Amino acid sequence: MKYLFLDKLTQNFSELFNDKEEYNVIIEVGNELDKKTFSAHSLILRYRSSYFNEELKNTVPDVNNIIKTITIQNISAQVFEIILKYIYYGIFDTENIDTKIIYKLMIAANEFELEELSVKLESHLIQFEASWIKTHFFLVYRSIFINNKFKNLKKFCNDIIVKYPKLIFESNEFTSLHESALISILKRDDLQMTESEIWDYLIKWGTAQNPTLPEKLEEWSDENFTTLKTTLQRCLPLIRYFHISNSDVMDKIKPYKKILDEQLWDDSKQQLILPDRPVLSIILPPRVHIAQELPPRINFQEKQTSVNEPFSTIINEKHAAIISSWINYKPKDYYLTNNPNPYEFELILRGSEDGFAPRTFWDICHGHGNTIVISKVKGTEEIIGGFNPLAWDKTRSDWAKTNKSFIFSFRDGSSQYPILSRVKDENCAILFHCHKNKVGPRFGKAEFMLRSRESDFTKDCISQCKKTKFYEKSLRKKNSTFSFSIIDYEVLKVVKKI
Repeated sequence: MKYLFLDKLTQNFSELFNDKEEYNVIIEVGNELDKKTFSAHSLILRYRSSYFNEELKNTVPDVNNIIKTITIQNISAQVFEIILKYIYYGIFDTENIDTKIIYKLMIAANEFELEELSVKLESHLIQFEASWIKTHFFLVYRSIFINNKFKNLKKFCNDIIVKYPKLIFESNEFTSLHESALISILKRDDLQMTESEIWDYLIKWGTAQNPTLPEKLEEWSDENFTTLKTTLQRCLPLIRYFHISNSDVMDKIKPYKKILDEQLWDDSKQQLILPDRPVLSIILPPRVHIAQELPPRINFQEKQTSVNEPFSTIINEKHAAIISSWINYKPKDYYLTNNPNPYEFELILRGSEDGFAPRTFWDICHGHGNTIVISKVKGTEEIIGGFNPLAWDKTRSDWAKTNKSFIFSFRDGSSQYPILSRVKDENCAILFHCHKNKVGPRFGKAEFMLRSRESDFTKDCISQCKKTKFYEKSLRKKNSTFSFSIIDYEVLKVVKKI
């Protein structure tokens, strides 16, 4: 029989990681203004990472022929320290790490040829951090093509783009898009744009790559057209020319006919006059129209900024500062100190806009981690809420373990006398309920739970705030009932300010 003692092994390697006496590798990380030095053991690095194996082979030791020094400049010390601990321990926990750091770790793990970690982080981002990807879409999309890795993340992003092409095409950074990324989009049969729109953006991208081209088209020389044709040579064959309206062919394609192959332009003209006569050029099929499947609120920050909406209609900045201090275990809230709130709250769901059905909560909030659920009690100004550091998962029907969650209330809506109740039993912190058509977010057994038999949290009075053993204290006043109804609720994502 085989016995595994992995916990003891991990402990021994953690001790080795902190051993400052018998190391033989120094790794200098960061630039001159923000440099940090790490010590390591060549034997561990060589067998855990082929990247370090090659680096150590090509690195000359010091005068004593003992210490080898490796310099890494394109990564932060914070990220590298987590990577180095993974190399030694073989353990990685995403729970208390900011999503942007997880993303940077994925990039770094790929660079250091730690395939197992890189693949796992890619999967984590897709499964649990979809909203963050959408909020930081261009950053993610551009980098995955520069690295030419992360096939699953690339497909995930492309599936979003074909339904919501404005995320890319109307971005201020569109013209800096990598050519391979643009080609990947143009190849999609299900790209939800008209062909003439795609042509316009292709010309915009191509001319932006050649800033010396004259601004006025009538001033272009044959050489200028040849320059643009060369830039777009891999993209031009992907346009569905024979599915562009006659008027757009004349108004949009004809001015740039010199960048097309002569046969293609001749066939395009023939199609205008004799549409039933066959042509010699390849005719690509028309793009397929598909119904939208994603929630319409793609970029929460952009939506709020564009209409100057507050981040919440239930809580204000003072409430947010208090909640943020609870997340960081601060004895005084940020609102009462000179320390600025390190977090911002992004709206994910608002009942009055998205609906009050329990199933809506699970469909929209699935994959979101570090969230605040806040509800306004009907007939009072009372605000009841809870913080879940884990990602909501509509595929599960069990208890989720964490010691970081808490529930809270602001009596009469005032921030003056809040009630904070931290989790006592980490094994029963959050319940991913099996009855998702009736029960929404649930903290503990019934310490804070939104539910409805009518598929509408506002239409019955069975949401609960009950005192049980899983959280420290009850949230409601002594003369209040345990059950209540709400007039609105929101789910907000807590994000570290960059």
